[in-house]
Amino acid sequence: MSEPRLSNPALYLQRLGFDAPPAPTLETLRQLQFRHTGVFPFENLTTLSGEPVLIDLPSIEQKVLHDGRGGYCYELNNLFLALLQALGFDACGISGRVVMGQPEGAWTARTHRLSLVTLEGVRYITDVGFGGMVPTAPLLLDTPDEQLTPHEPYRIERHEDGYTLRANVAGEWRPMYIFDLQRQEDIDYTVGNWYVSTHPESSFAKQLMVARTGEGWRRTLNNGSFAIHRLGSESERRQIAELDDLVQLLESEFGIRVPEHAHLKQVLGRLIEPA
Repeated sequence: MSEPRLSNPALYLQRLGFDAPPAPTLETLRQLQFRHTGVFPFENLTTLSGEPVLIDLPSIEQKVLHDGRGGYCYELNNLFLALLQALGFDACGISGRVVMGQPEGAWTARTHRLSLVTLEGVRYITDVGFGGMVPTAPLLLDTPDEQLTPHEPYRIERHEDGYTLRANVAGEWRPMYIFDLQRQEDIDYTVGNWYVSTHPESSFAKQLMVARTGEGWRRTLNNGSFAIHRLGSESERRQIAELDDLVQLLESEFGIRVPEHAHLKQVLGRLIEPA
């Protein structure tokens, strides 16, 4: 069975600042990953609206490239993998378990999608769908050393069950997710996406989560709590208490065209109400 293909790779590349298909090199991968996290936001509005999150490639292309939206890992990393393969990269999808914010040693469900890229025999992981802590550069898989990115430093620990990605946050090496290189099929991602988008205990079904990166900054929105994190300086934070202000913020700070969906607006209004 052939891999699904992008219907409009030229438009996708234009959104990322390329007038022509770049060569499948490490520098290209670096540029693609950094630009992608700045252009296409991480967001879970569809889950909050109660609509199904469609993760087939045509649906993701429509949503992200034409409807002014972003998405989460099952959407953004699926789209990004299709672009890498169209450019000639040796790349495949893998999956992991998010442990960010969990106690050390926690073992969670397999609900994260990312990609493995091999360049001249050297393996990297690449990820454009991990919210406010998304790595903004590809990371060498087979080294325990600290790796610098345009944002935080990361490192990958090898262990019996696979690998743990850690980020240096405020001087502490915090775990982000556990992953392995097990072959994944579409059905594996379908199951994970179903859990993330529909299970009542999934955080994606209970709170608004939005993120975007840029040169020297990260923007995050968790329900009504908006923050701009700048490298080397204190974060700026403010609380959003009105629905109109929230919609305007999503459009101006994250580039999201908020759909006119009555149930979504009701949910967003509840999520920003003071506790």
